[in-house]
Amino acid sequence: MRQTLRGNRIPASASCEPRPDGCPPVLLIHGYLATRGSLALMERRLTEQGHLVLSYRLGLLHTADISESAAFIARKIESIAAQTGLDRMDIVGHSMGGLVALYYLKRLGGRRRVRRLVMLGTPVGGTWSALLGVAAMPFGGASSQLLPDSQFLRDLADGELPEGVEIVCISGDRDRVAPPARTVLAGVRHICLPTNHAGLLVDEQVANVVGEILASPSVAGANGDETAAHRR
Repeated sequence: MRQTLRGNRIPASASCEPRPDGCPPVLLIHGYLATRGSLALMERRLTEQGHLVLSYRLGLLHTADISESAAFIARKIESIAAQTGLDRMDIVGHSMGGLVALYYLKRLGGRRRVRRLVMLGTPVGGTWSALLGVAAMPFGGASSQLLPDSQFLRDLADGELPEGVEIVCISGDRDRVAPPARTVLAGVRHICLPTNHAGLLVDEQVANVVGEILASPSVAGANGDETAAHRR
């Protein structure tokens, strides 16, 4: 909460150049009812690991229709590609931010631009916590989309995952917003860490695991069905 209340005024990255080892820049996408400030610790820790990290404001609070947020992200990535000649990026999406990225990959041609997607506590199976959003933000398009068995989630689940993009789902074993069972995406690697929903953005262990995933060599054939659990 403290990080979210920082709002959207956090420093922007000064560069989009890839690392010397070939790892592309990393785009962070924050979740529902959050701000860029919620990403501050994760952004700082990944930067300290040598990653070049970007994030964008998604409204005062992120409540927009997920497909609209994905279209915004698609425009930003295409703008970066046009200005820098950069071919691909990595994306880390927290909570609903992972759904934004997944929609971009599956529906908006993002597979051409994304090497690797890491989803942190992303409720691909929906979350009943969205009922709070329906009550508090009735005009936010994402509220009903996040509910279990919503039409949006059913449509997003249709079709194969894009080839050539490695996807990793990370959940927290104490996450009550997006319990591990609701974050599992069939056919991709799943990691469960000892933390809660907010901890997926602020715990140092999570940032280290994410950094290792982003720095690892690309996997031929991308997605494989694997489940792993990390414990302290």
